[in-house]
Amino acid sequence: MGKKKKREGEEENQKPENEVEQLELSNGDSQKKRKRKKKKDKKEDDEPKEIPTVSIAVPGSIIDNAQSLELATRLAGQIARAATIFRIDEVVVIDSKSDSEYGSGGPNLDNSDENESGAAFLLRILQYLETPQYLRKSLFPRHNSLRFVGVLPPLDAPHHLRKHEWGPFREGVTLKERAPNSSGTLVDVGLHKNVLIDQVLDPGTRVTVAMGTDRNLDDVRQVASPSKPREEAGMYWGYKVRYASNVSSVIKECPYKGGYDQVIGTSEHGSIIKSSDLTIPTFRHLLIAFGGLAGLEECVEEDNNLKVKDVRDVFSFYLNTCPNQGSRTIRTEEAILISLQYFQEPIGRALERIQKPG
Repeated sequence: MGKKKKREGEEENQKPENEVEQLELSNGDSQKKRKRKKKKDKKEDDEPKEIPTVSIAVPGSIIDNAQSLELATRLAGQIARAATIFRIDEVVVIDSKSDSEYGSGGPNLDNSDENESGAAFLLRILQYLETPQYLRKSLFPRHNSLRFVGVLPPLDAPHHLRKHEWGPFREGVTLKERAPNSSGTLVDVGLHKNVLIDQVLDPGTRVTVAMGTDRNLDDVRQVASPSKPREEAGMYWGYKVRYASNVSSVIKECPYKGGYDQVIGTSEHGSIIKSSDLTIPTFRHLLIAFGGLAGLEECVEEDNNLKVKDVRDVFSFYLNTCPNQGSRTIRTEEAILISLQYFQEPIGRALERIQKPG
């Protein structure tokens, strides 16, 4: 009897120790889980978040209506200025007359001085103006279409830095010249001295260079993605220019993953909604399309790939952004400015919902 009580006492003394061991093991497992969760959260934070984009589509035929090369150049300059002012990410030039002339590849913007189509001309001027001034001589050979670009006001975009200005990023062009005792590539970034990057690239390539805060130009720099300035610093870094043979190609050949999730058409025959009442659903990539002389309806009718009875079926919204107009016609370059201002608040509200879900 006494031995039995003794054994029971020993078991009771051992029981708390076992429980302590189990508790320690349990705590160890939970700590590992917490560490794994932290690593997972950190990994998700390190992954670049997809930034919403806004694109516009413009028909190249609007250039054909200009009465001189200088007026055509000024017209293209107005579109470039509007795109920059409203922080547009992509400008798509629609060439509905391209089927026989270019095919699906688009015009070849070489050094030929032959007369260009309206779409090729608009592409060239838009690309030229988006390029920082100090890179234009290297990237754009002399061309007849560029004769009057000197009369245009500069875009003055954030990536068009002056020689005396320092920024965390700069656009540059790779050079043939090689740096002594280095396997990297020299890049002209518009400063008093070329910088060295840690990659070997072909000469004449436009690159975005991460400059950082260290102003020692002898340090080796790294090439960054053109989207990095916006992702890291919230800086607008210009627009991309893309060619499309027709309206369906604008949508089908979207360069963004998943395509455009909201496509808006503008027309005097569109629905009339106040800007303050318009709710654009949250989007990753938004496209706003503009028509030419005969409107967006003609662009859709000329596209053999679109089998729709009503032009509205092509778009998420089909809107009249300038009702009660005093003039019988609103020029495309005017419509772009009017419409982009009209969409400022609705786009802003949609972006707020993206940033603060729920």
